[in-house]
Amino acid sequence: MTVDYEALRARVAALAEGETDAVALMATLACEIHHSDGRFDWTGFYRVVAPERLKIGPYQGGHGCLVIPFDRGVCGAAARTGEVQVVADVEAFPGHIACSASTRSEIVLPVRDAAGRLIGVLDIDSDRPDAFGPDDAAGLAALLSDTFARPGVG
Repeated sequence: MTVDYEALRARVAALAEGETDAVALMATLACEIHHSDGRFDWTGFYRVVAPERLKIGPYQGGHGCLVIPFDRGVCGAAARTGEVQVVADVEAFPGHIACSASTRSEIVLPVRDAAGRLIGVLDIDSDRPDAFGPDDAAGLAALLSDTFARPGVG
């Protein structure tokens, strides 16, 4: 099964209508995204909780790392640079944090509010190598913008 990003965006828009709580929205997205594609082994959010520090937020899958500094791992790189990180082979990524031994590839996207402020990152792990591509990056970025870059979300 491969995700249909347009259908996912429509489903999330209907579920999230009127909701402004960022954690509630993260929980809804984590569930919907995780169950939309067989490639997704772990799907979740890490929230910005202090300068240069991410903490686990809503997720689906096995346990995640509890705290990730901006200077470590794929999630830290996405938070630090503000850029989508698509990693075909996590073992080749310098400083990769192995929260799960089964992870082979990963995509991490910055999550911004309506003011453009970084509020977290969306992290999706796959137990398949080279599982993510440009269509995933574009589809997920649009979904995050639709959901979190709305006025009043926080």
